[in-house]
Amino acid sequence: MDVTPGPRRRVAVLVSGRGSNMMALAEACREPSFPAEIALVLSNRPDAGALERAAKLGIETAVVDHKAFDSRLAFEDAVHDRLVDAKIDIICLAGFMRILSGSFVGRWQGKMLNVHPSLLPSFPGLDTHARALEAGVRLHGCTVHIVTPELDAGPIVVQAAIPVFNRDTPESLATRLITEEHRCYVVGLRLMAAGRLTLEGERVLIDRDEEMAGPSDVLRFPDTGQG
Repeated sequence: MDVTPGPRRRVAVLVSGRGSNMMALAEACREPSFPAEIALVLSNRPDAGALERAAKLGIETAVVDHKAFDSRLAFEDAVHDRLVDAKIDIICLAGFMRILSGSFVGRWQGKMLNVHPSLLPSFPGLDTHARALEAGVRLHGCTVHIVTPELDAGPIVVQAAIPVFNRDTPESLATRLITEEHRCYVVGLRLMAAGRLTLEGERVLIDRDEEMAGPSDVLRFPDTGQG
């Protein structure tokens, strides 16, 4: 898989909630040198807060309500058609609370990114912060990965790690980690949109040069103090 460089890539952000990661991506895309632009924010929920936030930024929005369709296939066909109409190059999942079928993922193979709140392959799925605490891990984190049909199992592009403190709760981990999610997602999208990702088996190889971020943007261990 290669995404070739060229004009700014047209990105669709798929959301179901308030759109925190969507806003981070939109802010990054305001920089003229950024190799991507947010062309569409699409939600399966008409009441998603991300829609209003995107509209205030002048970003085109769309709703494809999954409840209006008799099957997942019909819903995904409608989403696909809307993305094609918008001439989308890359899809970013940002709190999109629908599991996409292998058929849909296959149509967008190598063009979909997701951010997950754990250091994959540990803790795929939901309730990652509570599960990390229960497991007693010393490091927790987030992962930006290429989407594949298997949930939260795609090739890893960017990760960030934070220490787990004795006093941590699921809520405190989530609060400290969200900033790293934002940073990692921006780096991941920038690398894909610039055509600097190559898939070799199950690994993503990153082509970096002086124009790209250094290694600290690929694996971050932020200084969060002591606990």
